[in-house]
Amino acid sequence: LLFADAKAAVIGACHAGWKGALGGVIEATVREMEAHGARRADIHVALGPAIGAMSYEVGPEFIDQFRESDVSFSRFFTPTAREGHATFDLPGFIASRVEALDVASFEDLGVDTYADEARCFSYRRSVHRREPDYGRLVSAIALV
Repeated sequence: LLFADAKAAVIGACHAGWKGALGGVIEATVREMEAHGARRADIHVALGPAIGAMSYEVGPEFIDQFRESDVSFSRFFTPTAREGHATFDLPGFIASRVEALDVASFEDLGVDTYADEARCFSYRRSVHRREPDYGRLVSAIALV
């Protein structure tokens, strides 16, 4: 996630994988920006490439971690044909966390790293294919 408050000249970035998003990294990033003079009403947030909901099948232990944190998080899971498994909407989960912060705007680029092989590397895709290594993605933000 990339964050910017142009009025205060404060920017931020965080990796909001499932652990970080569930653990509060998004909220912590906004708090840190506020400590440097940013205002939520002026913060714009962008979600770059991320694994898409239909590409992210998870098992019962994963699902349980979210439900134990907040039963309403069940809405981010869609059951699959595999017993006890579901797809997880990480971008939707991130969007809900960001929107709850009442920032100025949130934009999801809608790029699925798993499905978009032509443009994106994916650790998960590489593991599923038993490839020896995987590429990397980098997002950056700067004040100019």
